Amino acid sequence: MDVFVPAVESPPGAGDREGWWFAFRQGDLLLADAGDGELLPILTRDPDDHGLTVVRSQYLGTLAGRPCWSAEIDADAETPAGLRFHGLRTLFGRLPETLYAVAGRAAQIVAWDRDHRFCGRCATPTEPVPGERARRCPECGLTAYPRVSPAVIVLIEKGDRILLARGHQFPSGRFGIVAGFVEAGESLEEAVAREVAEEVSLELRDVRYWGSQPWPFPHNLMVGFRAEWAANEIVVDPSELAEAGWYGLEDLPTIPPKLSIARRLIDDWAARRGQTIPDEAWA
Repeated sequence: MDVFVPAVESPPGAGDREGWWFAFRQGDLLLADAGDGELLPILTRDPDDHGLTVVRSQYLGTLAGRPCWSAEIDADAETPAGLRFHGLRTLFGRLPETLYAVAGRAAQIVAWDRDHRFCGRCATPTEPVPGERARRCPECGLTAYPRVSPAVIVLIEKGDRILLARGHQFPSGRFGIVAGFVEAGESLEEAVAREVAEEVSLELRDVRYWGSQPWPFPHNLMVGFRAEWAANEIVVDPSELAEAGWYGLEDLPTIPPKLSIARRLIDDWAARRGQTIPDEAWA
C-alpha cells in the first residue's frame, strides 16, 4: 500500500469514484478475503452495491490515490456474501501496517461522529463544521473534536536486562512493558514516573522520549519512552499486574507482536545489542 494522505472534505467527484470503505457494524470492521489469507476493506463506489445501509459516513483522505471513507452501518445489517466482520484487535498484525493505521483512524472517527450527535452541554443536535473534523452546537457554540487520550509506555533497562510485566488480562507467559494513562495536569515524564512507581515500585533515571503510536482502543495515543533503573526492588501492585521481572535476550518470555510500540521498543533494545528477536517470540 502507498502513502495515506488525510483530509476532511472530499474533493469534487470523489463520491463517484471507486474507493476504500472502512465500514463498521458495532465496532467490527467489514473485510473481504483477497486470497492467500490477505484481508482488504471493501473497494467500491457505493456500499449499497453490497446491500449495506450506511447510517453515517465520513471522508478520510486518499490511499494509493483512491478515496477512503469510514462508515457506520446498521447494527442489524446482515453480512454480505464473500465478506466478514472482524474485531479490530484481532486484525493486529494481520492487516498491512498502512491499512491497519487507516482502519484505526476510521474506527475512532466513526465512534466520535456517532457519540457527538448531540451537544454535551445543552443536548441540542450538533452540526458538522465545514473544513474541520469537528461538530458544533448551533445553540451554545460548544465544539467537539475527536478525542485523543494520551498514554505512556516505557521500556526500563537494568544492565543487560529489561523489565517485563504481565497484566491480569494477559494469558500465562505473555508479557509486555509498563504503560498507563496520563492524568489531568500531568506531564508525560511525570506520568512515566508515577505509573512505574505505582505498578512496580521502581525509581528511574534518564527518561527519554522514543516514539509514539496511535492506539484505537478506543482513542489512545501511546507515547513511548526508554529509561534506566535507578533504585528499589520490584514490588508488584497486585491490583495492576499479575507479575513482573527482569529478563535478558537469553530468557525472553512471550512478548507483543511486531506492529505494537511495545515490541518496537523491545526490538530496538535488542538491536542496540546486535541481536534480532525472532517472530516466534510471540504467539
